[in-house]
Amino acid sequence: MPESGLIELPIGVFIILRDIIRERIGVSFEDDKRELLASKLSDRVHDLGLKSFLDYYYRLKYGSEADEEWRQLTELLSVQETYFWREFDQVRVLVDVLIPAHVAAGRGTIRIWSAACATGEEPLSIAMALMEAGWFDRADIEICASDVSPAALEKAKAGIYRERSFRVLPTSLREKYFSPVDKGWQAAPKLHGQVRYICANLLEPADTIHLAAAPFIFCRNVFIYFSVPTINRVIRHFADRMPRPGHLFVGASESLYRTTSAFDLEEIGGAFVYVKQ
Repeated sequence: MPESGLIELPIGVFIILRDIIRERIGVSFEDDKRELLASKLSDRVHDLGLKSFLDYYYRLKYGSEADEEWRQLTELLSVQETYFWREFDQVRVLVDVLIPAHVAAGRGTIRIWSAACATGEEPLSIAMALMEAGWFDRADIEICASDVSPAALEKAKAGIYRERSFRVLPTSLREKYFSPVDKGWQAAPKLHGQVRYICANLLEPADTIHLAAAPFIFCRNVFIYFSVPTINRVIRHFADRMPRPGHLFVGASESLYRTTSAFDLEEIGGAFVYVKQ
């Protein structure tokens, strides 16, 4: 072992392991991330009593408990760093510009999908902004939130958040929509009840075929972990299902440049949004 507790990950095994991970859950490890992958998974390989990463690959590929192991692996690799009011300019444009246009055009129920929602701060931020603007009293709104991690979704469904999640949320909104409890702050039922949570893998079209038909999709800070082919695969699915006009929100550090011709990047009300025309 190169370090105490760190199992050696030979280049050949790294390639087949990273490829199967990318194919199954989308997370991509480039050539210079071999040690990072080893560090993330060494403890799990130890806990299973396996001697090598090749043994672990075979467990994922052919093991009788492969489905359960994929769930464990997904939890180990999932990134759940999020907080309320993150990149709020896009939410503001949704509430102040896009939804009024949707309603004025008579396009029916407002369906919003928060893809890869982690522990729920993003969909609750959307629901708060809509509630503050009075939209729930004026239109039919459905907010669905999904994640591939069952553990993250359990936290989202519990609706209890620690101080770190509130680092940019105005104090007045925390006091209005959350109540202090032993382990943090509990989302108010009137807010929490506006979001429906679903376990879904973005790489499995069957999981998201109905979700992707929403005219407003937030898929932010997800593609930075995906390879270009994987991004293309997900974007094609969105483009096939979304109505026109459809609005796709990605993270500020993400770009779909050279990955799709189905969406045009537009500046709307001071925020950048990909639009299916």
